[in-house]
Amino acid sequence: MYKTGILNSEISKLLSDLGHTDQIIIADCGLPVPQGVKKIDLALDFGKPSFLEVFHIIKNHMVIEQVTIANEMIKQNDDLYIQLVSENIDISTVSHEQLKADSEKVKAIIRTGEAKPFANAILKSGVLF
Repeated sequence: MYKTGILNSEISKLLSDLGHTDQIIIADCGLPVPQGVKKIDLALDFGKPSFLEVFHIIKNHMVIEQVTIANEMIKQNDDLYIQLVSENIDISTVSHEQLKADSEKVKAIIRTGEAKPFANAILKSGVLF
């Protein structure tokens, strides 16, 4: 059995396969998943697991070069926005419509049980060296 790391085999493989500038999304339970994009569904119930629970686990195992969020998060989910800003990661913003359009280009979308508005983030993979 895997001794350390992420136990979810799909997420473990996804992170192992990422190259520099590849992107994934951590999403709330309402974000639509474009046809052809892999969905890793972790949602168990409303709020379980939360966006931040999943984000922190992914962050421990992924070099994150940049996080892209929807502008709408700043006003409509300011608690989450404040927590993301405190992570000391480069954050860029786009409209929610643009984020959904950009979701067509990601390697996978990890769906959480988060049920608060605009709790979606595109994570761009960095490099260790």
